[in-house]
Amino acid sequence: MRKLTATTFVSLDGVMQAPGGPEEDRDGGFEHGGWAVPHFDVAMIEMIGGLTARAGALLLGRGTYETFAATWPLARPDDPIGAKLNAMPKYVASRTLDAVSWTNATLLTGDTATAVEALKSGDGDEIQVHGSAGLLQTLLEHDLVDEFVVFVFPVIVGPGKRLFGPNATPGGLRLLDTTGFDTGVVANTYVRTGKLTYGAMGPEHGNW
Repeated sequence: MRKLTATTFVSLDGVMQAPGGPEEDRDGGFEHGGWAVPHFDVAMIEMIGGLTARAGALLLGRGTYETFAATWPLARPDDPIGAKLNAMPKYVASRTLDAVSWTNATLLTGDTATAVEALKSGDGDEIQVHGSAGLLQTLLEHDLVDEFVVFVFPVIVGPGKRLFGPNATPGGLRLLDTTGFDTGVVANTYVRTGKLTYGAMGPEHGNW
């Protein structure tokens, strides 16, 4: 069984929409595209490179696929992230695209959750989702994400697409790693641990 990892940039208030540029995703009249860019540094790019290097395949929604396919083929030949993204297999979940042209890209057909379950049941290194807000909602609804790498940026964005929507499957997480950067960004890695558990807090319960 292949692990599926979601790598996401989010603001402190949970927005993941258009972190990389003003024109990346204007759905809903979003006006704050590029909010993450001022907080990148060399150490963060190196960590992202290490994460990308361990991937066996990418799984992308339409919007992120179109952004990546238009930009990463322009990367320098000695850019390790670009070289990896351009070469590895890529699977695209979309209800509107008829074809995909990026090298080694395949358009998934049929029900997305079923198609992703089939990908996970195969052999190979981990499958990574980058960005892809809409696709992530489907994966979270069907509890298909095994690991989250969440880069939390020290900004409040307000309205926008969020990582965890109302249909996410409840569940527990275990923190594997935390990495802080000089720009104030904190990267947290979590794995799923099963069902959500409950308790009660207060002096009447002897735990306050």
